[in-house]
Amino acid sequence: MMKISDVCLTKEISERVRVRETKKIDLVFSHDNENVVYSVRSIAKKAGFRLTDEVLIAVAASELSTNILRYAGTGIIEVSIVTDEVSQANGIELFASDKGPGINDIEQALTENYSSQTNSLGQGLPSVQRIMDEFYIESVSGKGTRVLTRKWVGYGEN
Repeated sequence: MMKISDVCLTKEISERVRVRETKKIDLVFSHDNENVVYSVRSIAKKAGFRLTDEVLIAVAASELSTNILRYAGTGIIEVSIVTDEVSQANGIELFASDKGPGINDIEQALTENYSSQTNSLGQGLPSVQRIMDEFYIESVSGKGTRVLTRKWVGYGEN
């Protein structure tokens, strides 16, 4: 099982990434998900993403916030415009954090069509992992889950 360490996940894996702008969104009520989608689209556009990527990134953020609200009840999403210090590429970073029950089996949770709830399609985390260019997750049973994802402008385009 992956564990949440004492050092912030973003600091451990982001030495090459410079954060240019961040917006933190508290997730308490179901309508907070709408704020996440609106904010992420706006910030993705500002970072230089095309409309299709803007929408896909908002879908990924919505999946993360829905999971927080559904499984943990409350948490946060931080949306940042970032620059890769090596390639100078601009991108967007989503950091989702909660203090919920945690994920007992991360590998299983990342499997298509798996859900611990009967009223779910089990597409959330696998979709986020597919949409974004980078995906990191830590979870401790009874303590919470943290997910860090990034998407880079123009990554994978020829």
